Amino acid sequence: MKIVAIVVTYNRCALLKVCIAALKNQSHKLDCIMVINNSSTDETEEWLKTQTDLLTIKQINSGGSGGFYRGLKKAYELGFNWMWCMDDDVYPEPDCLEKLLEYKVDNIGIMCPKRVQNGKPFLTESKFLHLSNPFKPLHERLEIEDLCCESLDIVGMAFEGPLINRECVSRIGLPNKELFILFDDTDYSFRCVLAGMKVMYVTKAILNKHLLMNSLSPIERVKNSKWKYCYQIRNETYFSHKYGTNFTVKYVRPFLLLLKSYFYILKNVPFNDKYLFSDFILFAKMYIRGVKHQLGKM
Repeated sequence: MKIVAIVVTYNRCALLKVCIAALKNQSHKLDCIMVINNSSTDETEEWLKTQTDLLTIKQINSGGSGGFYRGLKKAYELGFNWMWCMDDDVYPEPDCLEKLLEYKVDNIGIMCPKRVQNGKPFLTESKFLHLSNPFKPLHERLEIEDLCCESLDIVGMAFEGPLINRECVSRIGLPNKELFILFDDTDYSFRCVLAGMKVMYVTKAILNKHLLMNSLSPIERVKNSKWKYCYQIRNETYFSHKYGTNFTVKYVRPFLLLLKSYFYILKNVPFNDKYLFSDFILFAKMYIRGVKHQLGKM
């Protein structure tokens, strides 16, 4: 059984070093650590050149989805049986991989660790996706009460620590690299479930997630992350349109998301510059792109 860790990184060399150190310190030793460098412009590339025991691949910045696409494709070609994927801002406890492998049961496609941030569970995984009722939130998230189980089946994961079975890749292929960021993980885990394989959340396997702080004001944070919100609108619309079981989920739910974004604009425009009137057109374009499945980096 050969296991590779795949780390996607971009301009966070200090965090990458912590992640790599934690991977090298696993009680169940890895056969390989692969780093996908999305053309970092900090000191990442120089540092990676000094790490002769890592398999490094540099590519144009293709987002998280493009990074995991490239990493899983290479790992599959090299014959690895299990592929442990993560971003550069997480670091596993020494027994994380060992605990995940304890739950390697029949028909398992993906095993996900419990993420912990600042000493508390960081829960964004989905135990259910509402794809028939447009008036319910798409994600029914894990809650603290669910963590009393040693393991439980989920349908929506994050690309922060999933251990992916080679058989899963054989059945469903690679992540959708055209999503760039956001929903690539939910899309991949849901495809795994649709293919008849399990996605399991393992509470004893701990993956730490850095709490990233910045000195920006709330207004500046919104302005700086607006590009990401555009991907959120487009990709959530795409996901609902692709997997929704009826017209209302395919079209009404994404339209409600668009209306919600319009509310944010109207609420803020008279008082600050978080949003601009031009954002009405921008967000509408994202909705249309999602419905038409016009993906890719924007």
